Amino acid sequence: MENNALNDTICAISTPAGVGGIAVIRVSGKNASAMVASLLQNKHGKKVSLADRKATFCCLYAGSEFIDEVVATCFNAPNSYTGEDVVEISCHGSTYIQSRILSTLIDAGCRLAKPGEFTLRAFLNHKLNLSQAEAVADLIDSQSEAAHRLAISQMRGGYAQELEQLRQQLIDLSALLELELDFSDEDLQFASRQHICDLLDELSQKVERLMNTFQTGNALKNGIPVAIIGAPNAGKSSLLNALLNEQRAIVSPIAGTTRDTIEETMNIDGILFRFIDTAGLHHSDDTLENMGLERSVNAARQAQVVLLVRDITLPHDGDAIGEIAHFTDLSTLDGKHLIVVNNKCDQPHANTSSGVEVSAKEGIGIDKLKHAIAESVKDDANQNQGVLLTNARHFEAMKHIVDALGEVRKSLDAQLSSDLVVIDLRDALYHLGTITGSVTNDDILGSIFSKFCIGK
Repeated sequence: MENNALNDTICAISTPAGVGGIAVIRVSGKNASAMVASLLQNKHGKKVSLADRKATFCCLYAGSEFIDEVVATCFNAPNSYTGEDVVEISCHGSTYIQSRILSTLIDAGCRLAKPGEFTLRAFLNHKLNLSQAEAVADLIDSQSEAAHRLAISQMRGGYAQELEQLRQQLIDLSALLELELDFSDEDLQFASRQHICDLLDELSQKVERLMNTFQTGNALKNGIPVAIIGAPNAGKSSLLNALLNEQRAIVSPIAGTTRDTIEETMNIDGILFRFIDTAGLHHSDDTLENMGLERSVNAARQAQVVLLVRDITLPHDGDAIGEIAHFTDLSTLDGKHLIVVNNKCDQPHANTSSGVEVSAKEGIGIDKLKHAIAESVKDDANQNQGVLLTNARHFEAMKHIVDALGEVRKSLDAQLSSDLVVIDLRDALYHLGTITGSVTNDDILGSIFSKFCIGK
């Protein structure tokens, strides 16, 4: 995006829509201070001047019309969020006052900001890179402690540092090969092909390790999927209702009442979970039931935590995975956390299979089950102290990097000349650049920042 997009002064309401005690209107651009100051007077009717990093209590006017008493806080370039002169006007939270101040600013020469334009300007002014800018949106959307910590870490540059190290390693590897090209007439070799292959393998493993964190990172960001599965009438819907403490799913003694998946989110110990109630696992000739069963299987495939709900008043052989595999193709639960939930413990029973005993109907053992669910993913959540991949766009770029590095390895194994090998290395650098923002175009930026709220 061309820097002429930075030549005008923009404004927007930065606080949520609606009535509140205080609202904040943000103004950014080279004329921000002058434009806002032209609307302000002190209590004696004198013009006021705005000082850098100081809050000024004053009155805001539209011409001769008094609008509101406000506090105007000025941040001069480059020491501001956007890297430009920024003024934040704190006014009373009346929707009329907010809209009136906004229209007065527009009359004074401001332009209404587009979604995410303040953060876009911060990126264009090199206040943060593209991955950090996207972390700002994640921070605003965070719904749990784990998602919040992850977004803060990425916004502060932990993820960006990892990417920069990756970029430098790619550049160093490319430099070794390009030196061979520059001195090809002198038959010099600055590194053996085996050494280059070793560096390449190390680099590929690093990218793949980062890609392998995507499932965990994305789950912590959007909610860890928990599939509630089991036979009909085992009490899956009752369990969902008990976990949520509300009547979200229809409960009936008639087998097969749940024919579609039902999904709800819940925060447990600072981690967001997405609970998915599913149709009972059984064999059926009914087309609609089989459609529900297929969705149950898909939910189990995609889940990181599987709750196998059993009616404890009925006999079971204890083989939980075998019971699941009898109705699905999930013969293994590698990478998933399985928790057996023995339901109806309030009723007479002789079954003593291992698992968490609950009574979904009576609310017995629900807190113990919640604790077990949180504990099952504790190690995954603690990875958030390190670097996790959370963005699907970044994940796609990483796949392209892996493909490009694979082509480099093929070229090296085939003893191709360095000029052909370098082409694929440059391709890897290009895709890495689309993550950090060193490679951008208007379509990429438009897609990313259009998802932001106006005012951020």
